[in-house]
Amino acid sequence: MPRAVELLKQGRNEELWQMCCGYLKFSLEQFMAVQERLLLEQISLLNQCALGRKVMRGASPQTVAEFRRQVPLTTYADYCPDLPEKREDILPAMTSQWVHTSGKSGEYPCKWVPISQHYANALSTINYGVGMIAGSRYWGDMAGITGCPRIVYTVAPRPYMSGALAAMTQEQAPARYLPPLDESEGMPFQDRLQLGFKQALSQGMDYFFGLSLVLVSVGNRFSQNTEKMSIRPYLSQPRALLRLTRGVIKSKLAGRAMLPRDLWSLKGIMCGGLDSAIYREKIKELWGRYPLDVYGSTEGGVIATQIWDYHGMAFIPNLNFLEFIPEDEHLKSRINPGYQPATVLLDEVQAGKIYEIVITNFHGGAMVRYRIGDMVRIVSLKNEETGMDVPQMAFERRADDLLDFVVIRLTEKRIWQAVENTGFPYEDWTAYKEKGSAVLNMLIEPRNGCYLDEVELAQAIHRQIMKADWDEYSLSQIHDDLADMISFRVRVTQLPTGAFARYTTQKQAEGADLAHLKPPHISPSPEVLSILLSKPRIVPAVSVPADREKVVIS
Repeated sequence: MPRAVELLKQGRNEELWQMCCGYLKFSLEQFMAVQERLLLEQISLLNQCALGRKVMRGASPQTVAEFRRQVPLTTYADYCPDLPEKREDILPAMTSQWVHTSGKSGEYPCKWVPISQHYANALSTINYGVGMIAGSRYWGDMAGITGCPRIVYTVAPRPYMSGALAAMTQEQAPARYLPPLDESEGMPFQDRLQLGFKQALSQGMDYFFGLSLVLVSVGNRFSQNTEKMSIRPYLSQPRALLRLTRGVIKSKLAGRAMLPRDLWSLKGIMCGGLDSAIYREKIKELWGRYPLDVYGSTEGGVIATQIWDYHGMAFIPNLNFLEFIPEDEHLKSRINPGYQPATVLLDEVQAGKIYEIVITNFHGGAMVRYRIGDMVRIVSLKNEETGMDVPQMAFERRADDLLDFVVIRLTEKRIWQAVENTGFPYEDWTAYKEKGSAVLNMLIEPRNGCYLDEVELAQAIHRQIMKADWDEYSLSQIHDDLADMISFRVRVTQLPTGAFARYTTQKQAEGADLAHLKPPHISPSPEVLSILLSKPRIVPAVSVPADREKVVIS
């Protein structure tokens, strides 16, 4: 198979699109045919290796139906201690590299996952295609595709999957990462971030690959610090000075503070995680275009991606075999851990329903009927706007992040959106529920010394949660009938200034893994709560101090 850069240089644009994004034109029948063909190849490899015999519990399936009937669902515990010890002699295929993600306290420090060379090749092609989609407006559009794009690098470094993806993509075509991969991977995240955007002032930036929260944070700093910005440091950098001068002129003509879109005209933004949907409109306002939401995992690479309409995500057919546990089956397995939930395939899912996703790696991968721990929503059975004939998804939540208040079930995404909708400026938050309580406890750190009225903010968050609940489930007509029956309340506790920063500093000093440097948003442990609340909380007076900003909360 040719590399993407070869097709690009030769002007073979249609072949390039077919190679990297051909699945976007599949019918559902074609999608399922690819899934079946590659699964049969993978089953053959699994039947011949020690890992396959272990996780398949001695079964030797020969068909897709036998595979689904005979092979149990797995979690990472089923691969221990083999994968944490990086045993390569038991795998279905030779390993080209190992990647890892966060582990589970008391069980394993991190989850190591092997990637075969064949899988890496397929993943590099898919990921390059995601970049093409991010810079396009329709199938075949080449306006945003360049031979050596400049990409600001803000993801976790190798051996995390995000860093591995950045390196893999260069197998298809060269890219100029800012800062360069070899240089940046040894730097602290904040230093890497600052250097990347500093280099982008001089060298320019075509794409952003990283977290949506980083884009919003950087964009807000630009708008807040425009008036204080000094040009003196840039006098020796003529390209950066010219870019800043043009940005200042654009913002002055528009009658507002300077925004990142005044400095750069991005060809594409690729992001992942819950915050992509939450910050979607804010990113468009700051950076001039929507982020392309990409769903993936360490164990499954790229699983789905949005396309140029920026709505639901399209599934990738040739990296993993996809199964879906219906939500009611998922809940049964949570109540009874020994219960084996039933699964459906992509041609059996229903629009509007929520499913836990299950994957089996293709191309000699190690994960077999593996429960990633994510819930997805099928938003539609096809994409009418683009003509795609395959179901579309949206990331819903982590499988274990549900705070259940009987009538109201809250996910990280819903709480986060409610906090955002209040308009209150905050550094970060965490939330938990005490057993037997109907109270959502929220710990929030205000931003820049803003005044926080705990009762007022709690009421505002409560309103946003209830509004979202009625809107989403069309319960407005029975709202009044249920209002007296629901004892659900929100309690806000103000965290001292710098609480989250101190938590990160302490964890860094303890040598914590990168994935554990921030507290979880949902159900933090008693240890996490103790660290966040370690300094006496400043209780605001009834009146608002003259030197502190009063924020109007919606």
